Amino acid sequence: REAEIRNTLLAQVLDQAARARLSNLALVKPDKAKAVENYLIQMARFGQLAGKVSEQGLIEILEKVSQQTEKKTTVKFNRRKVLDSDEEDDY
Repeated sequence: REAEIRNTLLAQVLDQAARARLSNLALVKPDKAKAVENYLIQMARFGQLAGKVSEQGLIEILEKVSQQTEKKTTVKFNRRKVLDSDEEDDY
């Protein structure tokens, strides 16, 4: 029932091209598509959407959501300290 309500609300908010793009995104990255859907539903509930969202508008929303959920990857090198002396008479 909840999925049915989401789909009808998204159908009212998105035009055909934007809806197709969102469904393609859901196939590849379902978590990101869910985040975009939640964002669109929230905007619709608060009346922040004027008319239907076009494909270009959806792309802009996707970029916003991507920036918010972007994961920063850091690489740490843990160099092992070797007990190495410069003196050559340690034999």
